Amino acid sequence: MKQNILVIGGTGKTGRRVAQNLTQTGHNVRVVGRKTNPAFDWDNPETYAAALKNMDRAYIVYYPDLAVPGSRDAITALTEKAMEAGLEKVVLLSGKGETEAEACEDIVANSGLNYTLVRASWFNQNFSEGAFLEFVLNGAVALPMPEAEIPFVDADDIADVVSKVLIDDSYNGQTITVTGPQKRTFKEVVDIMAEASDKPIQFVPISIDEFKEGMRQAGLPDSYVWLFGYLFKEVLGNPDNQEVSEDVAKVLGRPAKDFETYAKETAASGIWNAEIIQKN
Repeated sequence: MKQNILVIGGTGKTGRRVAQNLTQTGHNVRVVGRKTNPAFDWDNPETYAAALKNMDRAYIVYYPDLAVPGSRDAITALTEKAMEAGLEKVVLLSGKGETEAEACEDIVANSGLNYTLVRASWFNQNFSEGAFLEFVLNGAVALPMPEAEIPFVDADDIADVVSKVLIDDSYNGQTITVTGPQKRTFKEVVDIMAEASDKPIQFVPISIDEFKEGMRQAGLPDSYVWLFGYLFKEVLGNPDNQEVSEDVAKVLGRPAKDFETYAKETAASGIWNAEIIQKN
């Protein structure tokens, strides 16, 4: 059955892929953001109603992360507007091991809407579409928490899971945890990327304070600096948050993509062969 589906965050790592999946399977997809028509701005609740109008279901990605201040108020306002608009179901992208994100999950779960929660581990695509790409291009990935073992998950797997649970009501009320098939340290994934791309890339362990200071010097806003400090210290610093889940295989009927496959595919795309950025 064809659905009218709202994708909030439709230009991001997962939203773009979800929108593509749903369009290819015949659904009517509305991707919204600050520059779309209708516009959607998390900081302006007055934009919510127009974005939700005539929609059946919605995929919700809060930017930059559910951990940041203001997320609870925004998710509360959005779910209230979604109820008023008569939406059948929402799927919320959440963060694995984030206490603040779990508070937002509770808001969705108690909203009266049908819902599925998708908790994701750290994305593979942080190294090719996100914050760490510049490090890879420079050949030095300088990050804290070298001892952390992370079940990096591929954005393609997240999007495929979201696309299925958004349409399939047998997943209503469930929390799906999406991870890769094994845990890797930063050094291990850097070595894998170096081998796949056939270029020298080294992992350089630094402290969280050094990482945050580097972000400030790069001109990133304080909220972004705080967020990454939180994600490193609170999420990666707790080993209980880094367990491998089998939910990708259970939902999709196939194994989750491992980091080696991601690295080979990304190297073949040429993104890591861009001109190396010169350090100041």
